[in-house]
Amino acid sequence: MSQSGSQAAAFFREVAGHQTVWFVRDAQGSPAPEISSGTRAMPYWSSQARAQRAADVWGNDLRPVPISLEAWRKDELPELANEDYRIGINWTGPRLVGWDFTVSEVLIRLAHALREGPYSDDNTAH
Repeated sequence: MSQSGSQAAAFFREVAGHQTVWFVRDAQGSPAPEISSGTRAMPYWSSQARAQRAADVWGNDLRPVPISLEAWRKDELPELANEDYRIGINWTGPRLVGWDFTVSEVLIRLAHALREGPYSDDNTAH
């Protein structure tokens, strides 16, 4: 698995466990860089330490900020979907690179990590 792939897997596992998502912001808001496809991505991290490393790389008085998983799913992600943003997941390294997903892809992967949906243990036929 690639470094970005392992970071993405860690994101969903850690977020499901801690029920918290992290982003970075300053007085002007959060960075949402343009990615190779020409669209914007809003990056998120699965821990305060990961978000702090990103804030340190970007500088500009950015600081890590938590949001509950529930609020992220119900409030943030639908708004980002309406604005056609992609979701950056646990970007790392000196240039903050990693995978990005559509909101729908994030919700599917998150449901799997939380063991929700038609294939969860709770819904299997016995």
